[in-house]
Amino acid sequence: MSKIIVTLPDGSSREYEKGVKLYDVCKDISEVLLRDVLGAVVNGTTMGLQETLEEDSKVKFVKFEDKEGKAIFWHTSAHLMAYAIQRLYKDVKFAIGPSIDDGFYYDFDTEHRFVPEDFEKIEKEMTAIVKEGGVLERYEMPRNEAIEHFKKLGEKYKVELIEDLPEDAHISFYKLGDFVDLCKGPHLYDISKIKAFKLLSIAGAYWRGDEHNEMLQRIYAVSFPKKKMLDEHLARLEEAKLRDHRKIGKEMDLFSMHDEGPGFPFFHPNGMVVRNELLSWWRDVLAKNGYGEILTPIILNEDLWHRSGHWDHYKENMYFTKIDDKDYAIKPMNCPGSTIVYANSQHSYKELPIRLSEFGQVHRHELSGTLHGLFRVRTFTQDDAHVYCLPSQVEDEVFKMIDLADYLYSTFGFKYSVELSTRPDDFMGEIETWNIAEAALKSALEKRGIKYTINEGDGAFYGPKIDFHLEDAIGRTWQCGTIQLDFQMPINFDLTYIDENGEKKRPVMLHRALFGSLERFLGILIEQFIGKFPLWLAPVQVKILSISEKFNDYAKSVYDELKSKGYRVVLDDRNEKIGKKIREAQVEKVEYMLIIGEEEVNTKTVTIRHRDLGDQGKVSLDDFIARIKKEIDTKEIVKKEDK
Repeated sequence: MSKIIVTLPDGSSREYEKGVKLYDVCKDISEVLLRDVLGAVVNGTTMGLQETLEEDSKVKFVKFEDKEGKAIFWHTSAHLMAYAIQRLYKDVKFAIGPSIDDGFYYDFDTEHRFVPEDFEKIEKEMTAIVKEGGVLERYEMPRNEAIEHFKKLGEKYKVELIEDLPEDAHISFYKLGDFVDLCKGPHLYDISKIKAFKLLSIAGAYWRGDEHNEMLQRIYAVSFPKKKMLDEHLARLEEAKLRDHRKIGKEMDLFSMHDEGPGFPFFHPNGMVVRNELLSWWRDVLAKNGYGEILTPIILNEDLWHRSGHWDHYKENMYFTKIDDKDYAIKPMNCPGSTIVYANSQHSYKELPIRLSEFGQVHRHELSGTLHGLFRVRTFTQDDAHVYCLPSQVEDEVFKMIDLADYLYSTFGFKYSVELSTRPDDFMGEIETWNIAEAALKSALEKRGIKYTINEGDGAFYGPKIDFHLEDAIGRTWQCGTIQLDFQMPINFDLTYIDENGEKKRPVMLHRALFGSLERFLGILIEQFIGKFPLWLAPVQVKILSISEKFNDYAKSVYDELKSKGYRVVLDDRNEKIGKKIREAQVEKVEYMLIIGEEEVNTKTVTIRHRDLGDQGKVSLDDFIARIKKEIDTKEIVKKEDK
């Protein structure tokens, strides 16, 4: 047998026989390690421990805390759930069962209509299967043989999936007990590590996301290696329900979604206040950092999208139209329009870097089953920017973008982590150029001392990128900001500058969006603050509550003074009990209520009631204005313990 070399993350290496199982490699390294290992990343590809190594390999073993480990764990758990359902319901046809960001699901076609009351029964069967034990067996079968196998079983969805594969494909399967599934994996070596699970919800899902296909039943679930982890997750889910931006958006009259435009949000006046305040602030920040703002068309001709590479690499996500019998596309990204603005004039090296920002509205086709409030929409606004610079300026410009990202996220109290996403399979350009771009981003991160992880193969088709993942108040993470280094579009659009010798040279193009999607960022903010926005963003900053009609004149004078200074203020002078007025203001999440009664009128003061901190006592109106001015000017986030 020939030998292969396995290189581990610490740089050490070991020699094994070709065809050795990853399970045996891990066991050889440490049986203690094997207890927690779920799989491995081999030369950038995630694999299960039952798979073999056929060549020299870089191997990193992964646990549940690793994203690859979670994906393996949850993918196997989907098979476990499907096996339980196969044992309980005999007429089931199986579709797909992947892992997702926070668990897994499986799609079923069955006459039985699943209801939440079925969950306990299914979970009980899953527990029984785990107790029985079982190793997941992986094997392959030629395409035609696989088609015949599933036709005999009546599994039409599996047959359709296989028929889409190449004629010479060998199809991989995983067997767990009596359950056999078409699957490329990877999976756990065995199911003993699946200690705790919970079925969460049922939804309808069209086969392959196409509304013309069969409607399947999708069961969402989650699983963990420890019950304590499941309990903590379920507690977070309950907290997430309270923070659901769709619910809060309706209560605060911020935005709405309608069947007339699925995936296209409608912003209401209150929502526009938040949106416009955010944009106004960010415009000022960008102006101070040397950005000029542009605005490019939403619709541009087909030729542009061929030149940019989107036609070949992104067409399935785009919308199209015809104008004067010619083909046009609705832009999914702002960058090609920015290159046209840059190319409109000949630039000197002395002008670079040129920083162009754009709050551009883009449209991307998302499957109906994936739409989710403001988090997943079909149109959104990007806080885009494109920087055209000399190769020698790239590092400094990346530093500036990182600083901007840190300023933005820290303003709202977000912690964040950083990923470097590398060349995807459908990349555009030369590998050598990609290597230079990836090395440049790595160097910038390392010189700044920023910890980062590598996200293999997830770069944009035109360049590698730095991605920022925000952590919210309950520990969830959101991918928002991105910085992308692009050598390709300057080539495609023949962008040039005149160097110090009077010769034309190619600039480097940096893309960056730090909100990412403004809509998604607003959704995250709503959930981060449970609708209790920082005062500078709040749709209503102050609500004046008159205890009785006889105090309305003074209440109105307070209202007029605040209004004249530009504050967003509402006067509640209705003939209602003060307790009711306070309760309504609390529901509306108004941060400051000013109570006006006889004593306030006599002393020309106001009594402050804070949404979270309660009664704050009597102060002069001038003192109150000074307080809120400071809070707004400093973008202060007031918490219960702050005052």
